[in-house]
Amino acid sequence: MPEEKKVGEMQRVSVEIFGDVYHLKTDDPEGLEKIVQMVNFTMKSISQNTRTFAGSRIAVMAALKIAEDYMQLKKDYDELLALLKDNK
Repeated sequence: MPEEKKVGEMQRVSVEIFGDVYHLKTDDPEGLEKIVQMVNFTMKSISQNTRTFAGSRIAVMAALKIAEDYMQLKKDYDELLALLKDNK
C-alpha cells in the first residue's frame, strides 16, 4: 500500500514544458500543474506569433508576458485596495 502524502510535504514531480521534461519538488502538485499549463499555453501562443524557433527566446518572451500580466493584476489590486480604504 503506498504511503499517504501529508499536506505540505514536498513531492517529486515530472512536468513537461514546451517539449522539455523538468523534475521538480513541490508541496502542491495540483497548483504546479496549473502553473505548467499557463506557461505552456503562453509559450505555445508566443511561438505561433513569432518567427523564432529558439526555445530560450520564447521562454524569455513568455516570462515577460507573464510578468506583464502579473504587474497589471497587482496594479488593479492596489487600486482596488485604495478605493476600499477611501470608502471607509
